[in-house]
Amino acid sequence: MIRKLRNSRGFTLVELMIVVAIVGILAALAIFGVKKYVTNSKTAEARNTLGQIAKDGAGAWAKELMAGTILPDTGTASAANVLCISSSKVPGTTDPIEGRKYQSNTTDGEDFNSGDRLTGWKCLHFSMEGPQYYQYQYTAVAGASFAAIAVGDLNGDKNYSTFKRDAVIRNGQVVLAPALLETNPDE
Repeated sequence: MIRKLRNSRGFTLVELMIVVAIVGILAALAIFGVKKYVTNSKTAEARNTLGQIAKDGAGAWAKELMAGTILPDTGTASAANVLCISSSKVPGTTDPIEGRKYQSNTTDGEDFNSGDRLTGWKCLHFSMEGPQYYQYQYTAVAGASFAAIAVGDLNGDKNYSTFKRDAVIRNGQVVLAPALLETNPDE
């Protein structure tokens, strides 16, 4: 009879403390995993966008630009491959993307709607309609190379992550770097 009472008393304090400790450890691991997952999904924006900017830069090079003037009799015009001239940064400073998203201005001449047929975002035919976590820029060096760059601060601590995709012109062709250069990607 005494033995039956003793077996039906429930858990001891030590057993409950062990369960609480195990649950705490699992929760800490879950929080870390979820944070890493969310950060990785946000950095995917930069990786995908830089891939598109690089693709658009290569496409702009493939266009043959010629003068739009009338040629004289027996005149000739040579086609030329030209890189787009560097773009402005969107947004112009990093303040709007520090720990938050930035919605670009869709007005003509602003943000991704700036430039012309030879310059910037309009030359690349690139735009982003949705809010963005990163500041983007396209830079070109006199027909020799270009780079697509993204700078971000996902947690707002003024420690920036940088993603960069380089390209060079080699033998008349655009050669893209096989991977992004990433500095502090989880920052």
